[in-house]
Amino acid sequence: MNNIKKSFWDKIHLDPLFFLFITLLLSYSLYILWSASGQDIDMMQRRVAQILLGYFVMIIFAQFSPRTYEKWAPLLYIICIVILLLVDIFGYTSKGAQRWLDLGVLRFQPSEIAKIAVPLMVAKFINREGCPPPLKTTLQTLAIIGVPTLLVAMQPDLGTAILIVMSGIFIIFLAGIDWRFIVIALILIAAFLPFMWFFLMYPYQRERVLRLFNPESDPLRTGYHIIQSKIAIGSGGIGGKGWCDGTQSQLEFLPERHTDFIFSVIAEEFGFVGSIILLVLFLCLIARGLIIASQAHTTFGRILAGGLILVFFIYVFINIGMVSGILPVVGVPLPLISYGGSSLVVLMASFGIMMSIHTHRYMLTKNI
Repeated sequence: MNNIKKSFWDKIHLDPLFFLFITLLLSYSLYILWSASGQDIDMMQRRVAQILLGYFVMIIFAQFSPRTYEKWAPLLYIICIVILLLVDIFGYTSKGAQRWLDLGVLRFQPSEIAKIAVPLMVAKFINREGCPPPLKTTLQTLAIIGVPTLLVAMQPDLGTAILIVMSGIFIIFLAGIDWRFIVIALILIAAFLPFMWFFLMYPYQRERVLRLFNPESDPLRTGYHIIQSKIAIGSGGIGGKGWCDGTQSQLEFLPERHTDFIFSVIAEEFGFVGSIILLVLFLCLIARGLIIASQAHTTFGRILAGGLILVFFIYVFINIGMVSGILPVVGVPLPLISYGGSSLVVLMASFGIMMSIHTHRYMLTKNI
C-alpha cells in the first residue's frame, strides 16, 4: 500500500464525483433562488457568500484525518451541549422560537452543530465499545443522543430535533444492532408518542399534524401553507410555467418560498422535469456518499460516513414530503438548495468529514 500513487484530488483530500454533485446542486440553488427571492440582489450576494464559506469549511474539514475527529469528538459534543444551554437561556428569539445566538456581527443557529457533534460522538462511543453494540452500550448511546435532542426541542425546533435523533439512530443501526433491540425500540417509541403529543409538543405543532390530514378545514390559517404549496406543485405540470413566471411564488401566495418551500417553486416553474432533475442529482450525491462509506477502512469511518449521508437523505425526504402534503410542516429546509447560512456551512462540514474518511484511507492502511 505504501507505493500507491495518489491523484491530485486525493492530495487535496476531496472526492471529485462527490465534489461535482455538490457543485451542481449549489448551482441549481443559485438559479432557482434568483426567482424564489423575487430577484433580490442582496439575497443573492449573501447566498454566494454562504456558498463560498461552505466550500472553504468543507475543504478545511477534509484535511483532518478521521482519527483526529474521533479524538476530538467528546470535546465537540460538550461544546455543543454548552452552546445549546446558552441558547435556551440567552438566545435570540424570532417568530416565537429561541434558536439563535446573536454575537453582534454574527447570528447563527447552534442546533445545527449538533447534527455533526452527535453522530461523531455516537460513532466514537460505539467504535470504542465494539460492534455490534450490546444492550448497555445502546442505552448509553441513546442517552448521548437524547440530551441535545431535548435541548433543541425546547427552543422549540421539532424539525432539527428529529434530524439530530436520526443522525444518532442511523449510526447505531449501521453498527449492526440486534434486530430484537430494534423491535423493542419501536415498541417504546410507540408507547412514548401519546406522552409526547400531550406534554412535549406545543399547540401549534399538534395543529400542524392535524392539518396534514385535512388542511382545507382551516385554509386561511394552519392549512394555508400546505394548500398553497400543493397548488404550486400541481400547477407546474410536466414542463413548468417557466423561470421567474410562477404565479404562486411571484405573487407571494407561497410562504417561505426561498427557504422551506423552495421545492414548490421548482415544481411550479420547472415542472415534473425540473423536479426529476433535482431528485436525480440528490440521488447521485447520496449514492456516492454510500460508496464512500462502504469503502472506509475503519469501523468508525464506515458508520460515521454512512450515518451522515443517510441523515442527508432524511433531510431531503422530510422537506419534499412536507411541501407535498405527505408529512407535517416541521420547518426543515431543502439541503443545498434553500437559502440559509448555518445549515449550509454545517452540511458542507459534514461533507468535508466524509471526504476526509475517503481520501485518508491510504494513510490509515499504511499505519495499520
